[in-house]
Amino acid sequence: MMVVRPIQAEDRDALHELARKTGPGFTSLQDDDQQISAKIENGLAAFSEQSRDGEASYVFVMEDLSQGKVVGICGIEAAVGLHDPWYTYHVGVQVHASRELNVYTRHETLTLNNNHTGYSELCTLFLDPEYRQGKNGHLLSKSRFMFMAEHPERFYHSVIAEMRGFSEDGVSPFWEGLGRTFFSMDFAQADRLSAKDKGFIAELMPKHTIYTHLLPSAAQAAIGQTHEHTTPARRLLESEGFRYNNYVDIFDAGPTLEARVQDIRAIRESRYVKVQVGETSGRGELSLLATLSLADFRCCMAHTDALGQGIITINQQTADALGVKSGATLRTVGLFGRS
Repeated sequence: MMVVRPIQAEDRDALHELARKTGPGFTSLQDDDQQISAKIENGLAAFSEQSRDGEASYVFVMEDLSQGKVVGICGIEAAVGLHDPWYTYHVGVQVHASRELNVYTRHETLTLNNNHTGYSELCTLFLDPEYRQGKNGHLLSKSRFMFMAEHPERFYHSVIAEMRGFSEDGVSPFWEGLGRTFFSMDFAQADRLSAKDKGFIAELMPKHTIYTHLLPSAAQAAIGQTHEHTTPARRLLESEGFRYNNYVDIFDAGPTLEARVQDIRAIRESRYVKVQVGETSGRGELSLLATLSLADFRCCMAHTDALGQGIITINQQTADALGVKSGATLRTVGLFGRS
């Protein structure tokens, strides 16, 4: 049984193990003592009942209860850009036309901006490759929506998710075509630096509009494209209502997806139920089930049997994973949308 729960201080070694598997371009989880210490410290603070920090960082891990092993991580930033600047490129179009010369040209452009300042962000989604099977990825990603649905006052009305951009063998063609020109360093090095301090971005990146047709063809082709390991995560979010609105990462040009919180399928369709612990048929709807608490939040997926009048049956294994008994109230939603 897999369960998603808030991060704990004891998860430090497990985070290091996961970080060693992320690879270049995964800015938010590097095998770095300082970053992991900060992630744990900030995560513990965020789940405090008294915390209402606008930049709270909610960090969750997925645990394989049968093995007592942490196998995944995900997070939500309550708001981005309030302290450190939050940069993206907006992909736009400039038109140049002359009626006298009968010339009309359209050029795609990149403009540095801070338009997502204050938005909440889904971040740090990583699942151990050995566990990328079944519906584990769906549980890990969508568990965050259950938390947001229960605690909406802690988040902005819109949320973004940066997708890891296209790269081959750890080399980003977009970075090679643009970023290296201004930073004079490898992609991996710039990526590590940005995880600690984004201030150097403003100092070194060009402030003026960039015409993409002046970039190498490989760099142009990478704009808005997703890393092959991140494509499933992108499809999952798009199935929940997220959309690409022409914003990309300034390092690898990976797409930024956006949604209004109220429009996210799992949040919009979730509801409260009372639970009865007992035998289940195994043929009921596969659902996400989440507790209503903050610090003791738990989310898992299970087949449930509907008894009517807002009551469902869950088996003992599910009840133990969530730490509930008969009569408890949970938030639930189908793992997938209704067709």
